[in-house]
Amino acid sequence: MELRLFILYLCFQSILYSQNGLFNEKEISINRYIDGTLTLPNDDNDLDLVIIIGGSGPTDRNGNQNFLKNNALKKLSRGLVANGIATFRYDKRIVKQIRERHVDPNITFDDFITDAIAVIEYFKKTDVYNKIYILGHSQGSLVGMVASKDRVDGFISVAGAGQNIGDVLDEQISKTAPQFAEESKTIIEHLKKGELVHNYPQALASVFSMELQPFMINWMQYEPSQVITHLKIPILIANGTKDLQTSVEEAHKLKAAAPESTLIIIEYMNHVLVPIMGDDLENSKSYNEPYREISTELINSITTFIKSNH
Repeated sequence: MELRLFILYLCFQSILYSQNGLFNEKEISINRYIDGTLTLPNDDNDLDLVIIIGGSGPTDRNGNQNFLKNNALKKLSRGLVANGIATFRYDKRIVKQIRERHVDPNITFDDFITDAIAVIEYFKKTDVYNKIYILGHSQGSLVGMVASKDRVDGFISVAGAGQNIGDVLDEQISKTAPQFAEESKTIIEHLKKGELVHNYPQALASVFSMELQPFMINWMQYEPSQVITHLKIPILIANGTKDLQTSVEEAHKLKAAAPESTLIIIEYMNHVLVPIMGDDLENSKSYNEPYREISTELINSITTFIKSNH
């Protein structure tokens, strides 16, 4: 009997995960790479859906990585659901691979785009939602931007870069490790051309190791400020003034490329979407402080954007 119940359990693609007085959550497996959580308001009629795509690294559906638990994407999801908007957030495929102890060394940036498209197509086929929006956070902004073309009803960039990741790295290295600025600039120029670089400073191995270079080459083929021009849908661009990773200038670059988009700059919001009133130390510590409240201005701005497009 127990075996029979277990088999029946495996046959269900979607299972009820949790329920309380405010929302329902269901675990959904889109395909062998993608597992995520669909969060629905209790009044689940006449809904719009926001698909949330996480940022760089092995980021799970809640916005967390090993030793960095802030629940940014979980709080974002719950905030939108409280305003009557359904959400789906999912683990990046590398998270599942790490859990299964079988990481694909050849994973590419394009794989993340493929996954985002698979999620969009899954929910479009359900024919349940009025409109479907993509919300990309950090690296997920570019992933979602590419995946959104001709597929969704609106796009939301939160802390997304407006320039090529190579140029972003160039600026960051120049600020944080100026002694490697010229050398890194040369390396980035080669990577942009699709050329592997065998000689690089060991101090920058976390960015330029031979294992990472194919991924970086693939990522550098995309120019956010060009990609966004191909979107003929409503666009919201959001960034915080306390973001240590993505400056407000990046948001302005996206806005300049898509003049009809809506831009919001949120005072004091940082990269993990919480208000920071103190210094950079407080800011950095917040990446591992899940108890912090998410920016209400961000939640309200996204809600207004979605409701205004009805």
